[in-house]
Amino acid sequence: MAKNRRHLGEILYKAGLVKKEALINAIKTSKTNNKRLGQVLLELGLIDEETLTKALAKQAGLKYVNLSEITIPSDATSIVPEDMIKRHGVLPLSVNNGRLKLIIGDPSDLDMMDAIRLRLNTELECYLANPTKIRSYIEESFDKEEKEADDRLRHSIDATAAELAEVGNELQAEALRAQAAGDDDEGPIIRLVNLIIDSAYYMRASDIHVEPMSDRVRVRYRVDGVCLEKDNIPKNMQAPLLTRLKILSGMDIAEKRLPQDGRIKRMIGGQDIDFRVSALPGNHGESVVLRILRPDAVNIGIESLGFEQDNYEQFQRIIKRPNGIFLVTGPTGSGKTTTLYAALQELNKPDKKIITAEDPVEYNFAGMNQCQVKEDIELTFERILRAMLRQAPNIILIGEIRDGAVADIAIQAALTGHLVFSTLHTNDACSAITRLIDMGVKPFLVASSIQAIMAQRLVRVICKKCKVVDEKPDPHHLRLLDITAEDIKDHPVYKGSGCSQCQNTGYKGRIAIFEMVELNSELRELAFKKASTGDLRQAAKASGMRMLMNDGKLKIFKGTTTPAEVARITQTEGMVEA
Repeated sequence: MAKNRRHLGEILYKAGLVKKEALINAIKTSKTNNKRLGQVLLELGLIDEETLTKALAKQAGLKYVNLSEITIPSDATSIVPEDMIKRHGVLPLSVNNGRLKLIIGDPSDLDMMDAIRLRLNTELECYLANPTKIRSYIEESFDKEEKEADDRLRHSIDATAAELAEVGNELQAEALRAQAAGDDDEGPIIRLVNLIIDSAYYMRASDIHVEPMSDRVRVRYRVDGVCLEKDNIPKNMQAPLLTRLKILSGMDIAEKRLPQDGRIKRMIGGQDIDFRVSALPGNHGESVVLRILRPDAVNIGIESLGFEQDNYEQFQRIIKRPNGIFLVTGPTGSGKTTTLYAALQELNKPDKKIITAEDPVEYNFAGMNQCQVKEDIELTFERILRAMLRQAPNIILIGEIRDGAVADIAIQAALTGHLVFSTLHTNDACSAITRLIDMGVKPFLVASSIQAIMAQRLVRVICKKCKVVDEKPDPHHLRLLDITAEDIKDHPVYKGSGCSQCQNTGYKGRIAIFEMVELNSELRELAFKKASTGDLRQAAKASGMRMLMNDGKLKIFKGTTTPAEVARITQTEGMVEA
């Protein structure tokens, strides 16, 4: 390089490329803004980049080269590593006598030159070229193969995804696209989550289970009460997938050690659908479950619940009484809330005031006053119920009787002229009486306040599209349900052969089976005497109560469900009729 460097402005002025006044103003701007003079001249449009490069070459004593007039060796990366070429924006020409001929774009970047000297252990003979043209040349030449490889990979991924989608694996196809997109592109992961949610809705699922495993993320949909494995998502998609779900539901994405709850609201099929979201830490990551709360799920009406005619008339008569307690019992997911909402909608008239206490309020209904339990501010069932009675309601719904205090208030409300609906977790109807007494409620209060108790379960309905006569029903199920060969002669047993409409399960939709006991004087006397559940059941059967299993058998003989389904639901709870 030249030892006596001339000023850039002097070079440009003497070459007649910049006028004196413009140069003086540019020098002042350069000093004020602490910018290089060449940069200021470019910004002001006084010179172009090619003119500046030639002037800089003259100032630094370097030879200027026009990249369009020289040839860069095809094996350039064997002279200078590709990472250095791209990082520093340089192009190698050749190596002669231990000196590397190198095209650079900035003659003042001494750190760059020192780094190349040290790494390659060679002296440099530098040439100057337009830095923008150097970058363009690098992108066109050295990134070409990489781009071609990326394009080939992208086409391959798109083709594979299309094949997966064609055979019905849309979720796996979208996961493949999202995996290939990289961390900086959020679009595919958003589409993947949307597809998971939308698919569940159109499959009529009640829950979506996103479960991290040791080597994959399993996605299952609960359809008609049974989990169906839909697809597996690659393990490296776990973090973005869970993060997206937590963002949508308003959870803290940084918190991965504690359980969290959230809610998603989404428009699907012209309906506003709510999703109640729960995240639970596990060994392989957080398991996320989305409960789908669809408005049409509870607007089905009493007629569609599954009552036989006698039970339907009995149910209608009981819910129209002016006071007393009506209990619906069964395990989680047995449709208790749907049944109670159906009753409330039947009673929801302008002349009735209805107040509910729920945890949580899952569905909103016009004309009802619904209260949400909030334990964190001590707004408990007990506190809501005490305040509720001062609101002069006609009908009260208590989401669940969880303890003796709530049970006592519910009974007091029933005895003071209110009709009270609630749920209880017991296996059968008669067990509810002994359960309340075990909670500490006085037997005479239980006997005098309860009008009726109904236990229920949900059984899957045979798919109408693929419904066929079951020529060889499982004898084990028939034996469990006490169905004889004579019964089958009179009433053929049906099953679903499996089709696309029912996800090849043979079932589509669910219906309830019931066990309803209306308390009479004998049952009240037994409750007062703290009789056992067995004695209460015998008395209830004598008064005309039909057991869960027998109600299920009626639906089998009608061709609504299968022996396997009724046996699965009733036998697991020990509901064999004595």
